[in-house]
Amino acid sequence: MSFDPLAVLSGIWKYEFMQHAFEAGTIVAIVAGIVGYFVVLRRSSFAAHALSHIGFSGAAAAVLIGVNPVYGLLVFTSAGGLGIAALGRRASQRDVQIGTVLAFMLGLGVLFISLYSGYATEAYSILFGEILGISFGDVLLTLLAGVIILVLIAAVYRPLLFASLDEDVAEAKGMPVLFLGIIFMFLVAVATSFAVQVVGVLLIFSLMVTPAATAQMLAKQPRQVIIISVAIALAATWLGLFIAFYEPYPVSFFITSIVFVFYLLVRFVYPRVRSAIPDFRGKKPV
Repeated sequence: MSFDPLAVLSGIWKYEFMQHAFEAGTIVAIVAGIVGYFVVLRRSSFAAHALSHIGFSGAAAAVLIGVNPVYGLLVFTSAGGLGIAALGRRASQRDVQIGTVLAFMLGLGVLFISLYSGYATEAYSILFGEILGISFGDVLLTLLAGVIILVLIAAVYRPLLFASLDEDVAEAKGMPVLFLGIIFMFLVAVATSFAVQVVGVLLIFSLMVTPAATAQMLAKQPRQVIIISVAIALAATWLGLFIAFYEPYPVSFFITSIVFVFYLLVRFVYPRVRSAIPDFRGKKPV
């Protein structure tokens, strides 16, 4: 019996929930791959992680008042991101501010869950992601948010890149470092709000950090790193969805495992392979 990949893909694609999962996953992977580059470059991984946990409190608040948890995620992560940026002027010196805001927001989350009398299934699903339960309305909302994020990144790309590489020099040249930091944290907050639908609060690093960290080991030019980061995030998301269709395990597990394997291969195997292959001049690269 021959294997027909087109038939397999068409068989998956005929299910509406898989269509929505691939659509939302593609948007999130593109946005996470791009935003993640700046997260890694600015050494703001803790901030992205904190915002995802802050988003859980927002989801709990939304469930408490009877609205879509995504709206709660968006409001709380945005407020938390703006608060972190306003309290800490420099990206590399915000650990205390991030921890302070995170502790307060998590306390609110505990309060909201305790006040809710029913089963907060929707809020708890945010912890591990629920991409196979995304509706068409969620896809449209994710697309709108993704377009807004990409437009804002394009608008501030050059000054944000400059400030991310060297805040001291950027500030000396009169660039609005604090304003750029606020814009960046807002972008991370919105990206995090929608990325958690795919991989969940506890696994946000898999799409927001790991692809970009892997890409930085493969290229040096910012645009090349961003392209590779997006490619890794897309490959992991698509492959994870494909495997999860046939296996009774969470999609987020497969996505996180795939990006982790990518990271390990690039971190440990790629340098040895590269050093063993002569360059075009017949010499081994240093």
